Amino acid sequence: MNRILVPTDFSEQAENALKVAAMLAKTYNAEIYLLHMMEIPMQHPDPGHAESDIPETLFFMNLARKRFENLMAQDYLENITIHETVKADITFDEIKDSCNEFNIDLIIMGSHGATGIKEMFVGSNAEKVVRSSEVPVLVIKNEHHNFKVSNFVFASDFKNDNKETYKQAVKFAKAFGSKIHLLLVITSGNFLTSYEAKSRVNDFISGQDFDNYTITIHNDHTVEQGVLNFSKDIDADLIGISTHGRQGIAHFFNGSISEDLVNHAKRPVITFKI
Repeated sequence: MNRILVPTDFSEQAENALKVAAMLAKTYNAEIYLLHMMEIPMQHPDPGHAESDIPETLFFMNLARKRFENLMAQDYLENITIHETVKADITFDEIKDSCNEFNIDLIIMGSHGATGIKEMFVGSNAEKVVRSSEVPVLVIKNEHHNFKVSNFVFASDFKNDNKETYKQAVKFAKAFGSKIHLLLVITSGNFLTSYEAKSRVNDFISGQDFDNYTITIHNDHTVEQGVLNFSKDIDADLIGISTHGRQGIAHFFNGSISEDLVNHAKRPVITFKI
């Protein structure tokens, strides 16, 4: 965990994420890449009126610079190497490109979630990043004065295509000093006997050199509700889940449990791309 990307719109939620990033940066001697994306007129210049866009462009750039200065003056960022970047485009490809450009290990971002009709047609920014990111994304909803992960829920269907994401989860659990709670949620639509479910989990984790874990088979109406209920029962510090990163019409019809959790969970959620 050497390079952490923190997208910011200078909101309260974004600062909550930056505070967590600062704690992790100090613990693991990591660098923070602070990214602000904004839409400015120079993106689509009008050859006949290009000069009229310049004052507005300068205004937005100066405003971003001032906000960066105010943010960098915060005590919690002292003694941390921070790289500031402004991208003149509001697209989530910019975040993906930044991850490649700076060799990012982890994205940390704030979110207030999205519900109802807004969730269906718009979704949260965090949800869109989760859908497209190739690196793990840690989504923070609330302010954390001391970010520690003692109990880490890793929810999965424990099929073979998730094995690589479990390796990533184990890597983070070792870094955080966490106990992983392996969670398989059984619903009426994906019924397994207790024996079948435990056998699947044990086969899935065989060969791993991590032994600080528990296995729980939980029954609930939906997988999402099962993850939320179990995490509440054990007062989990972090929920981890894999994502397929569905796009377009497939995402609209099929949805994504990981993105639903990003929107609805009150606890931090970390996603790993399959």
